[in-house]
Amino acid sequence: MLQGQGKALLFDIDGTLADTDPLHLAAFNQVLGPHGHAFDHARFGKELQGFSNASIGDRFLAHEPPERRAVILVEKERVFRELVSGQIKPVPGLTALLDRADRAGVPIVAVTNAPRPNAELLLTGLGIAHRFKAVVIGDELAHGKPHPLPYLEGLRLAGASAHAALAFEDSRSGIQSATSAGIATIGMRTGLGHADLIAAGAIASARAFDDPELIVLVEQVMAW
Repeated sequence: MLQGQGKALLFDIDGTLADTDPLHLAAFNQVLGPHGHAFDHARFGKELQGFSNASIGDRFLAHEPPERRAVILVEKERVFRELVSGQIKPVPGLTALLDRADRAGVPIVAVTNAPRPNAELLLTGLGIAHRFKAVVIGDELAHGKPHPLPYLEGLRLAGASAHAALAFEDSRSGIQSATSAGIATIGMRTGLGHADLIAAGAIASARAFDDPELIVLVEQVMAW
Protein backbone atom coordinates (compact mmCIF):
# COMPACT_ATOMS: atom_id res chain seq x y z
CA MET A 1 0.00 0.00 0.00
CA LEU A 2 1.27 3.47 -0.83
CA GLN A 3 2.06 5.83 2.01
CA GLY A 4 -1.12 7.45 3.31
CA GLN A 5 -3.34 5.62 0.79
CA GLY A 6 -7.03 5.87 1.67
CA LYS A 7 -6.38 8.01 4.73
CA ALA A 8 -7.19 11.66 5.36
CA LEU A 9 -7.57 14.20 8.11
CA LEU A 10 -10.55 16.50 7.62
CA PHE A 11 -10.95 19.69 9.63
CA ASP A 12 -13.70 22.16 10.20
CA ILE A 13 -12.20 25.68 10.35
CA ASP A 14 -14.05 28.05 12.69
CA GLY A 15 -13.78 26.93 16.29
CA THR A 16 -11.69 23.91 15.30
CA LEU A 17 -8.46 25.26 13.80
CA ALA A 18 -8.86 28.60 15.61
CA ASP A 19 -11.22 29.70 18.36
CA THR A 20 -13.15 32.28 16.37
CA ASP A 21 -16.62 31.63 17.82
CA PRO A 22 -16.62 34.68 20.16
CA LEU A 23 -16.00 36.91 17.14
CA HIS A 24 -18.80 35.27 15.15
CA LEU A 25 -21.08 35.76 18.15
CA ALA A 26 -20.25 39.47 18.28
CA ALA A 27 -20.79 39.87 14.54
CA PHE A 28 -24.16 38.09 14.59
CA ASN A 29 -25.34 40.21 17.51
CA GLN A 30 -24.34 43.37 15.65
CA VAL A 31 -26.30 42.57 12.48
CA LEU A 32 -29.21 40.54 13.92
CA GLY A 33 -29.76 42.72 16.98
CA PRO A 34 -31.77 45.31 15.01
CA HIS A 35 -34.04 42.44 13.94
CA GLY A 36 -34.90 41.50 17.51
CA HIS A 37 -32.36 38.75 18.12
CA ALA A 38 -29.80 38.64 20.91
CA PHE A 39 -27.47 35.68 21.38
CA ASP A 40 -25.44 34.56 24.36
CA HIS A 41 -22.83 31.80 24.22
CA ALA A 42 -25.35 29.02 24.91
CA ARG A 43 -27.85 30.18 22.29
CA PHE A 44 -25.05 30.68 19.77
CA GLY A 45 -23.95 27.06 20.27
CA LYS A 46 -27.45 25.71 19.69
CA GLU A 47 -28.83 27.97 16.95
CA LEU A 48 -25.94 29.49 14.98
CA GLN A 49 -22.72 27.51 15.40
CA GLY A 50 -21.94 25.38 12.38
CA PHE A 51 -25.04 26.34 10.37
CA SER A 52 -24.88 27.86 6.91
CA ASN A 53 -25.75 31.54 6.44
CA ALA A 54 -28.60 30.51 4.16
CA SER A 55 -30.26 28.47 6.91
CA ILE A 56 -29.60 31.20 9.47
CA GLY A 57 -31.24 33.74 7.16
CA ASP A 58 -34.25 31.47 6.66
CA ARG A 59 -34.70 31.15 10.41
CA PHE A 60 -33.91 34.60 11.78
CA LEU A 61 -34.63 36.89 8.84
CA ALA A 62 -37.80 35.25 7.51
CA HIS A 63 -39.52 38.66 7.56
CA GLU A 64 -37.05 40.02 5.02
CA PRO A 65 -37.07 39.27 1.27
CA PRO A 66 -34.30 36.90 0.12
CA GLU A 67 -32.26 39.72 -1.43
CA ARG A 68 -32.24 41.68 1.82
CA ARG A 69 -31.33 38.59 3.84
CA ALA A 70 -28.29 38.11 1.64
CA VAL A 71 -27.19 41.73 2.14
CA ILE A 72 -27.51 41.45 5.93
CA LEU A 73 -25.49 38.23 6.07
CA VAL A 74 -22.80 39.61 3.78
CA GLU A 75 -22.51 42.48 6.27
CA LYS A 76 -22.19 39.97 9.11
CA GLU A 77 -19.21 38.38 7.37
CA ARG A 78 -17.64 41.78 6.72
CA VAL A 79 -17.94 42.60 10.42
CA PHE A 80 -16.45 39.22 11.32
CA ARG A 81 -13.46 39.68 9.01
CA GLU A 82 -12.89 43.12 10.51
CA LEU A 83 -12.96 41.70 14.04
CA VAL A 84 -10.75 38.72 13.21
CA SER A 85 -8.01 40.69 11.46
CA GLY A 86 -4.76 40.21 13.32
CA GLN A 87 -6.38 38.02 16.00
CA ILE A 88 -6.08 34.57 14.44
CA LYS A 89 -4.15 32.03 16.49
CA PRO A 90 -4.18 28.26 15.96
CA VAL A 91 -5.57 25.92 18.58
CA PRO A 92 -2.51 24.53 20.45
CA GLY A 93 -0.88 21.49 18.86
CA LEU A 94 -2.33 22.08 15.38
CA THR A 95 0.98 22.67 13.62
CA ALA A 96 2.54 19.53 15.10
CA LEU A 97 -0.43 17.44 13.94
CA LEU A 98 -0.25 18.85 10.40
CA ASP A 99 3.50 18.18 10.33
CA ARG A 100 2.88 14.56 11.34
CA ALA A 101 0.26 14.13 8.61
CA ASP A 102 2.64 15.58 6.02
CA ARG A 103 5.41 13.17 7.03
CA ALA A 104 3.00 10.25 6.72
CA GLY A 105 1.71 11.40 3.33
CA VAL A 106 -1.83 11.78 4.68
CA PRO A 107 -3.85 14.47 2.83
CA ILE A 108 -5.44 17.28 4.80
CA VAL A 109 -8.78 18.80 3.80
CA ALA A 110 -10.85 21.64 5.26
CA VAL A 111 -14.64 21.23 5.33
CA THR A 112 -16.64 24.27 6.36
CA ASN A 113 -19.98 26.05 6.12
CA ALA A 114 -18.12 29.38 6.18
CA PRO A 115 -18.09 31.53 3.02
CA ARG A 116 -14.93 31.01 0.96
CA PRO A 117 -13.49 34.50 1.73
CA ASN A 118 -13.70 33.72 5.46
CA ALA A 119 -12.20 30.27 5.04
CA GLU A 120 -9.31 31.60 2.98
CA LEU A 121 -8.77 34.50 5.39
CA LEU A 122 -8.49 32.15 8.35
CA LEU A 123 -6.28 29.57 6.67
CA THR A 124 -4.00 32.29 5.31
CA GLY A 125 -3.95 34.10 8.65
CA LEU A 126 -2.91 30.89 10.37
CA GLY A 127 -0.19 30.38 7.77
CA ILE A 128 -1.45 26.93 6.81
CA ALA A 129 -3.42 27.47 3.58
CA HIS A 130 -0.75 25.67 1.53
CA ARG A 131 -1.07 22.55 3.67
CA PHE A 132 -4.62 21.74 2.59
CA LYS A 133 -5.25 19.57 -0.44
CA ALA A 134 -8.73 21.07 -0.77
CA VAL A 135 -11.18 23.43 0.94
CA VAL A 136 -14.81 22.30 0.76
CA ILE A 137 -17.40 25.08 1.17
CA GLY A 138 -20.87 23.92 2.20
CA ASP A 139 -22.70 26.75 0.44
CA GLU A 140 -21.02 25.82 -2.85
CA LEU A 141 -22.66 22.37 -2.74
CA ALA A 142 -26.26 21.25 -3.02
CA HIS A 143 -26.28 20.74 0.76
CA GLY A 144 -24.13 22.13 3.56
CA LYS A 145 -23.64 20.72 7.05
CA PRO A 146 -25.38 18.95 8.81
CA HIS A 147 -25.90 17.02 5.55
CA PRO A 148 -23.08 14.50 4.90
CA LEU A 149 -22.38 15.87 1.41
CA PRO A 150 -19.57 18.31 2.44
CA TYR A 151 -17.60 15.52 4.09
CA LEU A 152 -18.33 13.08 1.28
CA GLU A 153 -16.91 15.69 -1.08
CA GLY A 154 -13.89 16.09 1.18
CA LEU A 155 -13.25 12.35 1.04
CA ARG A 156 -13.57 12.39 -2.75
CA LEU A 157 -11.09 15.22 -3.16
CA ALA A 158 -8.64 13.54 -0.78
CA GLY A 159 -8.98 10.17 -2.50
CA ALA A 160 -9.81 8.76 0.92
CA SER A 161 -12.13 6.19 2.45
CA ALA A 162 -14.42 7.09 5.33
CA HIS A 163 -13.21 4.18 7.49
CA ALA A 164 -9.58 5.31 7.12
CA ALA A 165 -10.25 9.01 7.75
CA LEU A 166 -10.65 11.14 10.85
CA ALA A 167 -12.57 14.41 11.23
CA PHE A 168 -12.26 17.24 13.74
CA GLU A 169 -15.31 19.37 14.54
CA ASP A 170 -16.57 21.74 17.22
CA SER A 171 -20.29 21.99 16.39
CA ARG A 172 -23.27 19.67 16.56
CA SER A 173 -24.09 20.19 12.89
CA GLY A 174 -20.49 19.55 11.86
CA ILE A 175 -20.25 16.34 13.87
CA GLN A 176 -23.54 15.17 12.39
CA SER A 177 -22.24 15.90 8.87
CA ALA A 178 -18.98 14.02 9.37
CA THR A 179 -20.44 11.03 11.19
CA SER A 180 -23.27 10.74 8.65
CA ALA A 181 -20.54 10.42 6.03
CA GLY A 182 -19.13 7.50 8.01
CA ILE A 183 -16.11 9.33 9.41
CA ALA A 184 -14.99 8.91 13.02
CA THR A 185 -15.01 12.41 14.51
CA ILE A 186 -13.22 14.04 17.43
CA GLY A 187 -15.08 16.95 19.02
CA MET A 188 -12.99 20.00 19.91
CA ARG A 189 -14.02 21.67 23.18
CA THR A 190 -13.53 25.26 22.04
CA GLY A 191 -17.24 25.95 22.44
CA LEU A 192 -19.23 22.91 23.51
CA GLY A 193 -18.47 20.60 26.42
CA HIS A 194 -17.59 16.91 26.31
CA ALA A 195 -21.14 15.67 26.94
CA ASP A 196 -22.63 17.77 24.12
CA LEU A 197 -19.96 16.69 21.64
CA ILE A 198 -20.38 13.01 22.48
CA ALA A 199 -24.17 13.31 22.33
CA ALA A 200 -23.80 14.77 18.83
CA GLY A 201 -21.88 11.68 17.72
CA ALA A 202 -18.19 12.37 18.40
CA ILE A 203 -16.11 9.36 19.43
CA ALA A 204 -14.05 11.49 21.82
CA SER A 205 -13.41 15.13 22.71
CA ALA A 206 -10.27 17.18 23.29
CA ARG A 207 -9.46 20.65 24.54
CA ALA A 208 -6.75 21.11 21.89
CA PHE A 209 -4.63 19.20 19.40
CA ASP A 210 -1.86 18.70 21.95
CA ASP A 211 -4.21 16.79 24.26
CA PRO A 212 -2.36 13.51 24.99
CA GLU A 213 -5.52 11.42 24.53
CA LEU A 214 -6.16 13.02 21.12
CA ILE A 215 -2.59 12.32 20.03
CA VAL A 216 -2.91 8.64 21.00
CA LEU A 217 -6.30 8.31 19.29
CA VAL A 218 -5.04 9.87 16.05
CA GLU A 219 -2.03 7.55 16.07
CA GLN A 220 -4.33 4.53 16.48
CA VAL A 221 -6.74 5.54 13.71
CA MET A 222 -4.02 6.63 11.28
CA ALA A 223 -1.65 3.78 12.21
CA TRP A 224 1.39 6.02 11.74
